[in-house]
Amino acid sequence: MKYRSVFEIIGPVMVGPSSSHTAGAARIGLVARDLFGRQPEYAKIHLYGSFAETYKGHGTDVAIIGGLLNYDTFDERIKTSFADATALGMTFEFIPEEEEAVHPNTARVIIGDSMGEMELVGISIGGGTMEVVELNGFPLRLSGHFPALLIVHDDRAGVIAGVSNIIAAHDMNIAHMEVGRKEKGKMALMVIEVDQMFDESLLDQLKSLPNVTQVSTLAN
Repeated sequence: MKYRSVFEIIGPVMVGPSSSHTAGAARIGLVARDLFGRQPEYAKIHLYGSFAETYKGHGTDVAIIGGLLNYDTFDERIKTSFADATALGMTFEFIPEEEEAVHPNTARVIIGDSMGEMELVGISIGGGTMEVVELNGFPLRLSGHFPALLIVHDDRAGVIAGVSNIIAAHDMNIAHMEVGRKEKGKMALMVIEVDQMFDESLLDQLKSLPNVTQVSTLAN
């Protein structure tokens, strides 16, 4: 991870009063936008725990919308994200929930357009950092701090080995890897965070593997 300044070692360069409630929330929105791959037309955001209790006062709401508009934590436009989203035709609503979640600062972000919908659960874990803990019903752990490969595949023997061999052939180091599945023998999701950026040739090779149905990326 590259730092923009020495202050990011202590905390993020950010707009807003709280690293957990503002910067972390912006990161959740930004990662959701990156994984969706385009500007969503609508967003429904369910907030839990302290996010639900203080989201207006701490700027959690404008931060998440700012992230969905591709604004980074330090972008002054976060302050006007509601108006900017409306100008782009993006509708949004916030739904405070009373039930307990996996973490006090949890947001379930549902975004979509005419081509599809995506659901992501993110938690802000402090200092402006966050983790994705669920994606379209798949449990996972994704920090957003490293370039990542998200590979949807059939739950078959040899798929993980095939993916790992291609990554090794490109002389890339795996920082974190995990696989989730909803049911044995059905669809699975492989999440791999790596230490350096990948190129199109690697992605093409991964897509050509047997039993691999989709390859998505998250660039740092």
